[in-house]
Amino acid sequence: MAAGAVLIAVVVLTVYVMINSGDDEGTETPAKGRASASAATEPSVSPSATYAPPADWTEPERWASLPRGKRTDEYGSAVEFPHTVEGGVAMAVAANTTAVEGKTSGVDEQMRIYNSYIPPRGHRPEVVKNIRAATEKGDRRLEEAAGAPAGGPLPSGAYMRSNVVGYKVIEAEGDELSLWVLARVTQKNGELEKETGSYTRTVVGAQWEDGDWKLSAEVTARAMSGTNAQAKPQIVAPGDAAFNSAGWTAIREAS
Repeated sequence: MAAGAVLIAVVVLTVYVMINSGDDEGTETPAKGRASASAATEPSVSPSATYAPPADWTEPERWASLPRGKRTDEYGSAVEFPHTVEGGVAMAVAANTTAVEGKTSGVDEQMRIYNSYIPPRGHRPEVVKNIRAATEKGDRRLEEAAGAPAGGPLPSGAYMRSNVVGYKVIEAEGDELSLWVLARVTQKNGELEKETGSYTRTVVGAQWEDGDWKLSAEVTARAMSGTNAQAKPQIVAPGDAAFNSAGWTAIREAS
């Protein structure tokens, strides 16, 4: 991916987990070719800058049509998901789906995720400070790559987006859920520029509280610790035969 690209979709949870757990256990090193946030706020992902989907399509064996949130909150995020495993997965997908384009910056998207999916008890000044510090660097790199002034807006046709394409449940019990999230992050620096992209793999923990699913630092930290010595699911796109052997479930758009 181009030097201006930084994975923004997981900064909120990464910072939240680190501040609440006091360490960075489970954090993985980004692959060559992806611009990094500061080492203290690096997302827990493994982008694959060299992976290329195969020419032949292999139908995914597992598909999920995830439920939608009942409403859109004041920040523009889907909320109030069902109290089911699929509902928790749907929240995790929503919290890892972002679009930086036009006047919407990476900081805007991170603060939306923070306000919508981090429970109020986790709202702390130091979290906001670290989220902004991690994300503003990525915004400046993207603006520079797109030829935009510092602070934006981005020119027409320029964007950076993260879309979840698959998931794998690690553990689901009662009001807690942990899972691997597989996403594709794409960047385009202008109307006539070529889109570039890579795939990422992230641990996400969720907890049911106050009538909805929220991102959980505690559940995420336990999942990271529990999977640290285990083989991680391979980063592969839907349509690759290895997607099935890795245990991923593909996501079908809900009707």
